[in-house]
Formats: sequence, structure tokens, C-alpha cells
Amino acid sequence: MKKIAVIPARFEASRFPGKLMKDLCGKSVILRTYEAALHTGLFDQVLVATDSTVIYDEIINNGGEAVMSRRDHQTGSDRIAEAVENYEADVVINVQGDEPFTNQADLKKLIEVFENDPRKEISLASLMHEIKDQEDIQNPNNVKVITDLSGHALYFSRSIIPFPRDENVKQPVFKHIGIYAFRKEALLDFYHQSPTPLELSEKIECIRYLEHGKKIKMIATDHLSIGIDTAQDLEKAVVQWKQLYN
Repeated sequence: MKKIAVIPARFEASRFPGKLMKDLCGKSVILRTYEAALHTGLFDQVLVATDSTVIYDEIINNGGEAVMSRRDHQTGSDRIAEAVENYEADVVINVQGDEPFTNQADLKKLIEVFENDPRKEISLASLMHEIKDQEDIQNPNNVKVITDLSGHALYFSRSIIPFPRDENVKQPVFKHIGIYAFRKEALLDFYHQSPTPLELSEKIECIRYLEHGKKIKMIATDHLSIGIDTAQDLEKAVVQWKQLYN
């Protein structure tokens, strides 16, 4: 089973412009992320898919692999699909470009979903993390997910799901962590399909897979990575990097 990791990397970022090229202890954020994915040893190939010549040159000039993609993609899945359409691969894993602290154990669990699915019933695998703070639960920026008894996603929403109508029934609330592993054919199907009604309503791309009947296996994780969305996040990342590697 051939496995490719793809790091979608847009240069523009509304909250923190150019964040992927910011310095993280001597190297850019995107280069740190690329090297971290490479060093997991889990992938046959790691590449960056970007709409920026600056990011492309950063990876290529440091001995990495990158491809240029269109600027007009609406989702990360679209950018990844364009990048791998002509590559030979069975499973494609997306790694967030602004999360340089790659967790090898979680990525390994995602890959194992497909290794343990000989009938190829599962199209995607993704991560979820239990949240308990009411502010986090009610925050629409935190996408929640509910699953069936086998751990397959039933629905994703920005609303509170499940809704605690009976407060005596203690049911955990899970936040979706946006790291995916795809069967390549499922990813390409997504790329060539139009956005679906519930996807457009919630503004959650993975709902498109559900609306087309694809199975998404959810894996619970206790690991919370640092995503660099603000200058303050970068400061925290610098502190953590020094603690881990200095």
C-alpha cells in the first residue's frame, strides 16, 4: 500500500499573513512541518501543494518536494486532489502546514485503518478529541462530530451535537481534528463533485463525503497540536520547540 503525505500550503492567511514563512527557531514553519512529516518514516512520499512560488521555492531549495496548485480552490481536499491526481498512491494523508508538531502515533493510527480494511469499505479516516469546556462546546468554530457504535461518522456540525436534551444522560462531545487520510479514489471523487446542500449550509467540506454515502472512520486522540494561526501561537510554538529540541 503506497502512502503519500500532502501538505496543502496557501501563502495568504487572513488572521496571520505569510504565517507559513515565519521563522520557527531557524527554519520556516512550512519547512519545519515538511521535515517533521518526513521524519515520521510513515510515508513513501511527502510533498507540499502550494499556490505560492515563495513556499514552492522554500521547499525545493531545501531539498524537498513541492507542486504548484491553482489559487482558486475552495477546500483543502481540492488542493490535495489536484496535487496527487497524477501520482501513484493508495492512501493520501493530509498534514496541516501550520502544525509543525506532527504526532506520529496519530498518523500511524489513521494509516492502520486502511491496513485493517481489506474489503475497502472505508473511504476516509480522521481524528476527534473530546471537549468538556462549555465555551469550546458552544463555539461554532469547533466542528463537532457524532459517530455510530463502530466509530463511523454520522454527522459533523458547528452546532452542539449530540444536543443534551436529557441532562442525566452523560454523552461526550467530540471536536473534529482536521487531519484526514483518504483512499485516493474517494479524494478524486470529491474533487470532481459539486458541493452538496448540507456541506454548503454548515461550511464543512467532509459532509460532502457523507452525503455521497462514503464511510469515515473516526479515531479518538488525546493529542492536541499547536496550530499557528496568530502571532501569539507562533510565540507558543517557539517556546515548545525549544523545550523539545534544545
